[in-house]
Amino acid sequence: MSFRTLPRLTTASTSPIRLYRAACMRLSALRNQLQPLGRIWSIRTMATTTSNLPQTMKGVIIEKTGGTEVLQYRTDLPLPTPKDGEVLVKNEVIGINYIDTYFRTGLYPAPSFPYILGREAAGTLLTTSPALPSLSPGDKVVYMGTSAYAEYTAVPPTHVLKLPPSISPATGAAAILQGLTALTLIRDAHPVQRGDWVLVHAAAGGVGLWLCQLLAAVGAHTVATASSSEKLELARAAGAEVLVNYAGPEGQDAVVRKVKEVTGGKGVVAVFDGVGKATFDASLEALARKGSMVSFGNASGAVPPVTIARLSAKNIKLLRPTLFNYIATRDEAEHYAQELWAFIEQNKLDVRIHETYPLQEVARAHQDIEGRKTTGKLLLKP
Repeated sequence: MSFRTLPRLTTASTSPIRLYRAACMRLSALRNQLQPLGRIWSIRTMATTTSNLPQTMKGVIIEKTGGTEVLQYRTDLPLPTPKDGEVLVKNEVIGINYIDTYFRTGLYPAPSFPYILGREAAGTLLTTSPALPSLSPGDKVVYMGTSAYAEYTAVPPTHVLKLPPSISPATGAAAILQGLTALTLIRDAHPVQRGDWVLVHAAAGGVGLWLCQLLAAVGAHTVATASSSEKLELARAAGAEVLVNYAGPEGQDAVVRKVKEVTGGKGVVAVFDGVGKATFDASLEALARKGSMVSFGNASGAVPPVTIARLSAKNIKLLRPTLFNYIATRDEAEHYAQELWAFIEQNKLDVRIHETYPLQEVARAHQDIEGRKTTGKLLLKP
């Protein structure tokens, strides 16, 4: 490419204004001529990044629902082709979530078969999109989407997030879904303030441990419930101040009694309840006037239909939030991701990883998470 003649800068005139204007014209013309080169460089970089990719990849599919025997590890799956603004990511670490077992068993319907499970992973961005102007091929990213149990995934851009240098792909994959769930619960579902008393059910679970750590970081007081002394110790290590074992003879009555005891009879300002049916009534009783009942999971089964008049006794707010309605836009996702990374770095949060399994051992990983044998995040390595 040859450059057209650019406006020449001359000192024939000693006027500073004329010199300044001439310099601006020269820079503007140069920028306009270099823009095509920048586009060509971007296209060539993308082509170089993807031209050496294989046509097939390793991955795990299901062709029907059922037990762990339906999980098929394959080495001949077709490489996904990004479409409609999607980007291609080479996965380095893949997160396992309990929701994956729901799709495998058929509790949640798969959109089609064969279906690749998985909702999150971290790795290397191979292609970019106009929706991701701040990202470039080669960047380390973490994403939330679908079809993550594979070497490569085509991902919509909304929830593709750049990892800071201080956050490893393993930490990013282990933190992003559960960490953002907990963070949006204490920021959006009920904005927790320093000094607040809060009740967290199933506090040793994935989201529960994140809640305990984040609540401690913002200066709140946490009453944590779990079904064993071992799990309660995990909650204590994560920052919970008051521990209640609901597996004893008092059951959920013990939870309500302890809450009233530590709050002087007032109750907690918020309950974060991922258990569902078994804890719902006790949670309402434990709440203070104008408190928030935040039900975000169904580990014990779905909450039965609620008579709305029950809430008026204490002007209770009842919410059933989901993470993706709090991060529906890219701005929202980036805002909360940046805050999560800051909490991890500045407050030295424990991103607990139970085990990293080879992708071909995905059945063992599912058996472990369903058997309640794990404390912390399960990861897969392609």
